[in-house]
Amino acid sequence: MQPLIAPKRHQNNPSARRDPAPSRGSYRLQRFLLNPWVQVFLRLGVPILIITLPFAVYFSDTARRTAAMTFVQEMKHTIEERPEYQVTLMSIDGASPELTDGVRRALALELPISSFHIDLAALRAQIENLDAVAHADLRINTGILQVSISERAPALVWRLQDGLQLLDATGRRLALLRARTDRMDLPLIAGEGANLAAQEALRLLMVAGPLSPRLRGLVRVGARRWDMVLDRGQRILLPQNDPENALKRLIALDQAQSLLARDVPVIDLRITARPVLQLSPQALEVLRRKNDNLSVGTKL
Repeated sequence: MQPLIAPKRHQNNPSARRDPAPSRGSYRLQRFLLNPWVQVFLRLGVPILIITLPFAVYFSDTARRTAAMTFVQEMKHTIEERPEYQVTLMSIDGASPELTDGVRRALALELPISSFHIDLAALRAQIENLDAVAHADLRINTGILQVSISERAPALVWRLQDGLQLLDATGRRLALLRARTDRMDLPLIAGEGANLAAQEALRLLMVAGPLSPRLRGLVRVGARRWDMVLDRGQRILLPQNDPENALKRLIALDQAQSLLARDVPVIDLRITARPVLQLSPQALEVLRRKNDNLSVGTKL
């Protein structure tokens, strides 16, 4: 029969079974190696370190770094100067001849030039800084720098003390004008700050359609309201607020009673509820004579 309790083996007995549990140091090392960051370092960091260490040692010498940089610059210059990367022509589409010359002067490109040396974003900003350019699009295609321009359309002529300027519908300056006769197709505005109210001026010109044959222009007064100038020296003083409706009422009155056909140099609409008519000296004299005749007839 075997005993129920196994006899204890002496620790110094070589034939005793070894304890499978790891030591404390081995356990801590295994736990450390199982850390995710340690795993990433062992899988990625160590190979990268092995690869980059020889290069770091090699380029630690100044002469070697200088030689390597010189070689890279020479290769870069060789590639940039290849014929297939050279821009030899510039094409400008969508612009008038005057604006085309202005774009060429603004860019001042010395052709041929490598496409690697052309900053399309900077060139586009230079072109769009020109007053007459609304939008520009640049691209390089087979050695040609193609520039597509959307030109601002002139809408008004602005008379200043030192000359004439072309304005677009927003009041932005486009170009200088040598003489009024060069753009008789555009309406004329004048006065300080008239460019800032260009859109209001265009609305008034649309309302004044029936008066267009007699219309000479609009004058900005006090940078706050408009005077409409007609032929024969007639002037319509428009109010600061809601001038379009005031002008519509005057046109309706003129169509009903031919008011503007009379000898009335100034029609003051600044007070909406009480328009004021200024008669010419001749009309005033005729009116005075009529009043005198009426007075004499009454006395008789």
